[in-house]
Amino acid sequence: MSGHSKWHNIQARKGKSDAARGKIFTKIGREIAVCVKTGGSDPVSNPKLKDIIAKAKQNNMPNDTIERSIKKAAGELSGINYESCTYEGYGSGGAAVIVECLTDNKNRTAGDVRHSFDKFGGSLGSNGCVSYLFQRKGIVDVEKNDKVDGDELMMTALDEGAIDIVEYDDYYEIITSPNEHTNLSDALTTAGYNVLSAETTLIPDSYIDLDEEKLSKFSKMIDALEDLDDVQEVFHNVNIPDDEE
Repeated sequence: MSGHSKWHNIQARKGKSDAARGKIFTKIGREIAVCVKTGGSDPVSNPKLKDIIAKAKQNNMPNDTIERSIKKAAGELSGINYESCTYEGYGSGGAAVIVECLTDNKNRTAGDVRHSFDKFGGSLGSNGCVSYLFQRKGIVDVEKNDKVDGDELMMTALDEGAIDIVEYDDYYEIITSPNEHTNLSDALTTAGYNVLSAETTLIPDSYIDLDEEKLSKFSKMIDALEDLDDVQEVFHNVNIPDDEE
């Protein structure tokens, strides 16, 4: 098992108020819309949709809201067409930041993202300026309890193609290739493990530490970016202390 990995963004670690939960539902709804339009409305034949539905349920998104999002994307209900766009830039102390968005207006999104960078001492860069510092990986989180033997889980995961496994206080984080997380999740579920989530993410090759002042400004910038309706995910290479997450 490797050392501590901090790929989770700040939002995943902080408590979700009703307002924040509503924003999360909106973001997941957009993910469903794009996924259905590109891969179809059947989660059996569209494994990415299956992952998003699991993510929605993990965030307590009501089933009728999920079904309505799928129907809307499939054309059964009127909806908006979203397209994906990615922005790269720098935060305090030269931190690398990647912002993935789904939007119906790229000009609006670009302006909002740039404003969030500028407001907190960051700068928006060109495509490719920091992406080379990250690798896309699949992540499967498995519940940690008295019934789970870490060594057995590791052997099972490795047999199913896992690259690494990281142990946390209340769960195991299993890293795999970006297109293999669904198969790994299904295999672990069949083996009797409680899979908490399965998704792809960007993991930095290394992390940087910021002093208190720069970390505070950087955290505010990340919060501002994540609060934008068009922003789906924010990835960075900063070590965030547990009490800041």
